Amino acid sequence: MPEGHTIHRAARDQSKMLVGKLVDVSSPQGRFSEGAERLDGLKCIGIEAYGKHLLYLFGHHLALHIHLGLFGRFRTANIPAAMPRGEVRVRLRSPTHVVDINGPNTCEVLDAQTMAALLTRIGPDVLRPDADKERAWLRIHKSRAAFGQLLMDQKVMSGIGNIYRTELLWRARLHPLTPGNQISRAAFDAIWDDAVQLLQIGVESNAIITVGNVQKSRSRYGERVNIFGKTACPACKGDIEKFELLTRRVFVCQTCQATHQPHS
Repeated sequence: MPEGHTIHRAARDQSKMLVGKLVDVSSPQGRFSEGAERLDGLKCIGIEAYGKHLLYLFGHHLALHIHLGLFGRFRTANIPAAMPRGEVRVRLRSPTHVVDINGPNTCEVLDAQTMAALLTRIGPDVLRPDADKERAWLRIHKSRAAFGQLLMDQKVMSGIGNIYRTELLWRARLHPLTPGNQISRAAFDAIWDDAVQLLQIGVESNAIITVGNVQKSRSRYGERVNIFGKTACPACKGDIEKFELLTRRVFVCQTCQATHQPHS
C-alpha cells in the first residue's frame, strides 16, 4: 500500500496538470459513471493529500476522494493521451494532461458535509503544515496499545505505513511493542520530527529513503532502508527479529531496540 509520501507527491505533481483547469471526468471501466457525471466539466480548484487519502477539489463544493489501497495506482500522460490501460476507474482530462486512476480501494464523490466528516476521521498528517501534533500525542499518551500499532493507526497519525514505522522505531531505538502510554513526550517529538524529515525526502525522491539523503537504489521501488526486510542490523550487526503485529510484518533489532522506555 502506498505510504504518505507517495500521495503527497501525487498531489504536488498532478496539481500542475489539473488545478485551475476545466476537467473532463469519465469512467472508462464504467464502475464510476454516476460519480464521473457529477464532476465532468467542473474546474479543479485544488488537490490535497491527507495521509493516504487524496482529494481532488472541484467547484460546487464537490471533491473526488481516492484511497489507492493495496492495488491502486496513478498513470499520467500529456495530451494527446493513449487509450486507457487496464481497468481505469476514473480518467481526469485537462487541456494539457490525463490522469488515470486504476483499481483504487475508494473512489467516491464527497460534498462539503461528507468531506468534513472524512477529515475528522483522519489523524494528523506529519507532512501537512496544519497537522495537529497535540491531537496525535494525546491519543498515544492515553493508550496502552503498542506504539508500533498506534503509529500505523491512520486515525492517530496518518501517512505512516509499515516500512516507515519499522525505520522510525529503529532510528529512535524503540521497541514497537512499547505501550503508547510509556512513550515520553521527548521521544514522541523526536519521532514526529524524524517522520517529517523522512517523508519529505520520500516526496522529493519519490522513494522511501531512511539511510540519509542519498540517491534511490536501482530496485523496483528505489528504497534504501536500514532494517526493513533485512536479517542483520547495520549498527550492531545483530540479528533482526521478524514478527506480526495486527497482520503486518514488523522488523526489530534485538540488541538496539529496548523493550521498554521509562517516562521522562
